[in-house]
Amino acid sequence: MMMRAFVGAHCFRVAALGMVLSAALSALFCVPVDAAVETKAERAILTDLTNGTVLFEKNVDVPFEPGSMAKLMTLEVLFEALDKGTTTLETTYPVSEHAWRTGGAPARTTTMFAALKSEVPVADLIRGIMIQNANDACIIVAEGLSGSEAAFAKAMNERARELGMTHSTFGNATGLPGAETLTTARDLSILATHLIKAHPQLYRIFTEEAFTWNKIYQRNRMALFGHSIGIDGLKDGFADSAGHGVVSSSLRAGRRLVAVVSGLKDEDERDNAAVDLLRDGYDQFDTVAIFGANETVAEARVFGGSEGYVPLVSYAPVEMTLPHDGREAYRMRVVYEGPVPAPVKKGQRVGELRLYQDKKLVQTAPLFTAADIGIGRLDQRAVDGARELLFGWW
Repeated sequence: MMMRAFVGAHCFRVAALGMVLSAALSALFCVPVDAAVETKAERAILTDLTNGTVLFEKNVDVPFEPGSMAKLMTLEVLFEALDKGTTTLETTYPVSEHAWRTGGAPARTTTMFAALKSEVPVADLIRGIMIQNANDACIIVAEGLSGSEAAFAKAMNERARELGMTHSTFGNATGLPGAETLTTARDLSILATHLIKAHPQLYRIFTEEAFTWNKIYQRNRMALFGHSIGIDGLKDGFADSAGHGVVSSSLRAGRRLVAVVSGLKDEDERDNAAVDLLRDGYDQFDTVAIFGANETVAEARVFGGSEGYVPLVSYAPVEMTLPHDGREAYRMRVVYEGPVPAPVKKGQRVGELRLYQDKKLVQTAPLFTAADIGIGRLDQRAVDGARELLFGWW
C-alpha cells in the first residue's frame, strides 16, 4: 500500500522531514505572482526534459485527431524493431499499390515519391518520414513490418500502452483521415520524450536540411526547423476537427524542452504558439537544486526491523524547474510503500519524491533505501506487530 509520508502520528520522523522540505521550498519560492504563461492553443503542454518537470499544461487529456503527428508513433514502432533486430537500416521493403495510391504521388499528399513495385531501404524510409513527412513511407514501413497497415496499427496501439499513452488510439500509420486515430497533448509529450531519450542517434535525422529520393529533392518540411530558439525536431500536423498542431523540441543552454500545441487556426498561429511556449519555458523558469545525490530526503518506517526507520535517498541530484514567480504554489511530498518489511536491503526502490503545483503533479524522483536493516529482536517485532494491529501504523 502506498503511504503518504507526511500524514499520521506514527510517522513523526518523516513528518518532521516533510516540514523541513516545505520550509526549504518556501524559503526558495516566495513570490506571490503566478507564472505568466499563456497560449492561444486549445490544448498544450510544456515539459523540461532535463528533469521531467511539467512547466505548463492546458486541456492535456482532451483527445483530438493529431494528423501527421501520429507519424511519431510509426517511427517509434520502427525504432523499436531496429533495437530488437527484427529489421535493419539496410533491409528493403516493397512499395505496394496501396502504399503508392494512398500515400504516394497519386494521393497528392506529402510523399517521398517512392516508385510503384520498387524496394526502399529502411534508412531511406526513415528520412522520408522524418524529413519529407511522407505518407507512402509510413505505409511501406507498416506493410514491411506487420504485413498490413491494419496489423501495424495494432502494434502502434500496443506500444502506446507500453509507453503509458493511456488516451491514444491509432488507426493507421500516417494520421490521414478516415481511421480511428485520437491522442492527447500529454500522450504526444510522453512519446516525444521517449523518442528523444531512447533513440538519440535516430532523433538527429530530424535536423537534416533536405532529402532526395527518386531524383526529387525536398527540403525539411518541419516548418519550425532551424528556428533561432533552437528547435531541432519533431513533427507538425493538421486535422479538420482539431486544427493545426505541432510537437516540437528545443535545446538551449543545456536545457531541452518539449512543447505540444494543438487547436490553432492556421500554420502561422501554430508556429507562433509553439515558439512562444518554448520561449516562456526558457525565460520564465529556472532549474533549482533541491537535494544532492545520495542526500537523505526522508526516512521510511520499518516493520520488524532492528532499526525503526531507514533513510531514503535519490541516487541522482534532484533538480526541479520552477517559475521565477508563483513558487509558493509548489509543494513536495514523499510517498513510499510502507511500512517497509525487514530485512531491508540498501538500494531498494520503495518510494518517490513528488512535486505538486497546487494539486497538480508536475515531477517525480525515485527514492531508494540508503542502508541495510536487519530483522529485529523478538520483542521489537512484537511491538511492531502490536502497533500494526492496534493502530494500522497510521
